[in-house]
Amino acid sequence: MGSGLQRAQSFMIVATLLYRASHLTVGVLAVAQHRPRLPLQYAGLAVALAVSALVHGTAWRRGWFERRSVWADLLVTGCVLPLVLCAWGGAREPATIGWAMLLGGSASAVASIALDRLHALAVIGLLVVTHFAGYQAVGASPAVIVGHLNSLVASAAMTWVFKWYLCRQGRLLDEANARALAAEAHKARYAERLEHHRALHDTVLATLTTLAAGGVDANAPEVRERCAREAAYLRRLIQRTADEVHHREIGAALEEAVGSVEGLQLRVTAQYHELPQVPPEAAAAMGDAVREALNNVRRHAGTGHAYLTATGDPDGHGGVVVTVVDRGPGFDPDRYEPGLGLRLSVHDRMAEVGGRASVDTAPGEGVRVELRWPG
Repeated sequence: MGSGLQRAQSFMIVATLLYRASHLTVGVLAVAQHRPRLPLQYAGLAVALAVSALVHGTAWRRGWFERRSVWADLLVTGCVLPLVLCAWGGAREPATIGWAMLLGGSASAVASIALDRLHALAVIGLLVVTHFAGYQAVGASPAVIVGHLNSLVASAAMTWVFKWYLCRQGRLLDEANARALAAEAHKARYAERLEHHRALHDTVLATLTTLAAGGVDANAPEVRERCAREAAYLRRLIQRTADEVHHREIGAALEEAVGSVEGLQLRVTAQYHELPQVPPEAAAAMGDAVREALNNVRRHAGTGHAYLTATGDPDGHGGVVVTVVDRGPGFDPDRYEPGLGLRLSVHDRMAEVGGRASVDTAPGEGVRVELRWPG
């Protein structure tokens, strides 16, 4: 469709073409009516048709009017044709020349939008003089002459106003689209930064927090292996572009999450049952949310053991239900606000892919985190 300005220009090409077509239709009817007496008018009509095809055909191909073809239309159709019909075409009354005079209205309309202001005013003045002389030559009444000249000027003025308004609206639309694209780009950059923050929170920060707390042996092979994996992950994260998508199966995403926390000495009992195919973004979001839920078990439950169950949606709609359960002390949800991990890494991640997360807990009852996709 092009820009708003281009669409406005295309509309003006079509509008002036329809205006010219209405005048040519009158010409065809008028020439056909006087066929026995004025055969030279056929040649004039053929010239008008050819010049009209040149002007509007060129404008349609190029996207706007070409100045040379516009000048040709003004001089041939608007000025020369009426005078030739008066001199040699047998036009002796207003009815036999009126159709040629009408073409001046559509010629002035094109000139007012295709030429600069000074040239457009000069052209309209030339048309007024030529058509005044033509109507005088065939003895038209003052009312006919004034009405026609008024139509010439009004056609040019109205077309210029339409062009000014449509092009202004087109530019405003283009500016609004540019602002919307800039806002979307800013939003995408913010979303990418947020995703990076979540990823760092769920992986590198979780490992560093565990090492700082002294809960694991930093020299243990599994800990060193996890640190090496996360160093490689950091390198990939820095190099990753916003267009990359994690194409992971849901089972592989969950297993990766389990393996990452088992490296920090959390034992996970996992069971999978009839997992369906899900979109890669949903699989990635569930895997990351499970990793953070297991990190919370390791940090807060004090049991060193978690239970993971993943199954296809029992309603049979192709969804997935994943639960992470621990038998720790639990907490009172009315007294504790969810932390950064639950808000960003669990709830928000699931919401962004059309899923949902819920937490069920009470003092002394452990914690149960349920993830559902779709929500």
